Amino acid sequence: MNKKNLCILIFIGAVLSVVSFFIFETRKGVLPVPDSLRQITSDVQRMQVLDRHGTPLTITYQNRWNTHDYVKLHDIPEFMQKIFVISEDKRFPMHNGVDWYARFHALWQNISSFSAIRGASTISEQVIRMIHPRPRTLWSRWLEGIEARNLEKKVAKEDIFEFYLNQVPYASNRRGVLQAAHYYFDRDLDTLSRKEMIALALLVRAPSHFDLYKSTEEINPLIRRLAEKLKKKEILSDEEFSQITNERFDLLRPQLPVHAGHFVRYIFNKSHTQLLQNRQRIHTTLDGNIQRTVQEIIDQCVRDLRDRRVYNGAALVVDHTSNEILAWGVAGHKDKEVPAGLIDAVTTPRQPGSSLKPFLYALSMENGWTAATIITDSPLAEPVGTGLHTYHNYNRSFYGRVTLRQALGNSLNIPAIRTIQFVGVDTYLSCLHDLGFKSLTQHPDFYGDGLALGNGEVTLFELVQAYTVIARHGKFLPITALQEQVLSRVPKKIFSEEVTSIIANILSDSEARYLEFGDGGLLNFPLQTAVKTGTSNDYRDAWAVGFNYHYTAGVCIGNLDGTQTDGVTGSIGPAMALRTIFSELNKFKETRPLYLSPRLIQQDICDKSLQSKERDCYARTEWFVRGTEPKGPVSESSKERIRFCQPTDALLLAMDPRIPDEYEAFEFYISGITGDESVEWTVDNKNIGKTHGGKYLWPLKKGDHVVKATVWRERIKLLETEEIRFVVK
Repeated sequence: MNKKNLCILIFIGAVLSVVSFFIFETRKGVLPVPDSLRQITSDVQRMQVLDRHGTPLTITYQNRWNTHDYVKLHDIPEFMQKIFVISEDKRFPMHNGVDWYARFHALWQNISSFSAIRGASTISEQVIRMIHPRPRTLWSRWLEGIEARNLEKKVAKEDIFEFYLNQVPYASNRRGVLQAAHYYFDRDLDTLSRKEMIALALLVRAPSHFDLYKSTEEINPLIRRLAEKLKKKEILSDEEFSQITNERFDLLRPQLPVHAGHFVRYIFNKSHTQLLQNRQRIHTTLDGNIQRTVQEIIDQCVRDLRDRRVYNGAALVVDHTSNEILAWGVAGHKDKEVPAGLIDAVTTPRQPGSSLKPFLYALSMENGWTAATIITDSPLAEPVGTGLHTYHNYNRSFYGRVTLRQALGNSLNIPAIRTIQFVGVDTYLSCLHDLGFKSLTQHPDFYGDGLALGNGEVTLFELVQAYTVIARHGKFLPITALQEQVLSRVPKKIFSEEVTSIIANILSDSEARYLEFGDGGLLNFPLQTAVKTGTSNDYRDAWAVGFNYHYTAGVCIGNLDGTQTDGVTGSIGPAMALRTIFSELNKFKETRPLYLSPRLIQQDICDKSLQSKERDCYARTEWFVRGTEPKGPVSESSKERIRFCQPTDALLLAMDPRIPDEYEAFEFYISGITGDESVEWTVDNKNIGKTHGGKYLWPLKKGDHVVKATVWRERIKLLETEEIRFVVK
């Protein structure tokens, strides 16, 4: 073989090697295309949360694909479709994925100008670039062309075009023409002007460079050139062309329709994890219209009380007929300067004060008491360690013998303590657990009798949920946030229908609360509504909760950082907000009174405890569970247990150095002593005196002491108390 032939063979081998390598690399570089473009968008990174009407509660633009604002091709204005084709790929209906004429023409322009001024990618190639992102190189362009041809073999052009219009990138992570229309103009596609549609078609060439929020001037020459082309094709009339050249852009940033960030975070908590798996859209029970109204009310409530050092607040509204959460408002969500403003006040445990009392009295009625049961409202002290805690009512007054209706209606503290001593702290705590108070995690001894006054911390969520039990005639169901959870569980009976009817009747009775709240006032709603307020220790938090025939709502205000308000109580701030919320809920509704069980017995009673010189008893009407109605005059359901209240065992007292010793005294007190009984007092084995009633004022003396008492009725010895040891220093 001569030298010339050898060179030819080497050249042919080299060419074949290059071609083989090129083919091999091409096959390796070409990626498979999907059989359907809808499969692509299933790779969603974030879900969208919607209210009950389909209004977005969250909007995210961090997804790889636009699945939230997807619009069908036939719903995109025909004019917009035409200008996209003319602007981006005028031979789109004819080519098979690659427009070779446009490619060679662009190549010639780029070579002639010594710069890359045109790319000539078809719509199909741009779709491939979205599916298979690659560096912008000639090799990438080659692979994109092959994949575009493969795509058009599998997918119809209409589907490719629809996908493109919904996924084409714009500025600020927006994808698709609908998101772009909302971002720049806050309007839907069919409301856009001709100029605005043309702008959206041109923005895709360089989304960041031509961003209208940076400047509206740079894109105007491009709009004019494209408009002239459309005019020549008779797509635009002379009048439309003139309007486009003279029209100015009216940019309007979109606003989130409903603010419910804390509610959305609750949706994504661990308890909903399984329900939310593989979901693109989450349909909740929240009502956007009610949410907006409630949010405005709680925001205004906290603003009005800012001068009284109130910074946080929350409101929760539930439709107890369907068990659905309708509104979840948290005040201060927009103000980063508010202490603890980013914390969800709906789910943060705080002391509820007297707002827990209805459940205590309901439990006592389940155990035999009635609304007419007499409870003594008199001074009461209980041991705390080596000290003594004295209970008192809000206004520091004592009303003597009151009915259960009066005790609950006026939210009296001492009758509540006597009631929890009747039912037992452990029994009451167990009942609260059944009502859904998961925040009460301590042992009954930790709370003690103070649980009757709300010394345990609970959340507004738990409190409103528990009130739905009374509103729902004694049946417990967890309140729900997701539509698929609604009425999906079997209710648990906590109280009887009759007892909850009486409790609701008391809480809606303005006469029952007359002693403490007077007649009328904020708690006397226009439509019959059961209302209860509560105030925590040192005025840190104030509450108001209520329900009518359809809705249960709760409001709490205070300070999540633990600071005190300036004397704000539940009947001041929260009550006004709650009243306003129910006024809005009742608008345009056919209303009705609270449910009253037909099995209840209504009876006129003679209350001996309220007798006077003018009359033997006070006649009034009361409701009773069948079988509990009194057969004669009303009196205590059971005589109060005789026991030492002061001093308590191991009590430590200290003499005041500012007071002369001969003027210092301590009151011995025994509960359960009636008017016809007397008490003989013994201190350190010496008889010191005898009194009618259970009180004795003993002069203080330093040292260790022992006291006991003997109770007499006339000359009959009823009992002798145990010895109580105490110390005076």
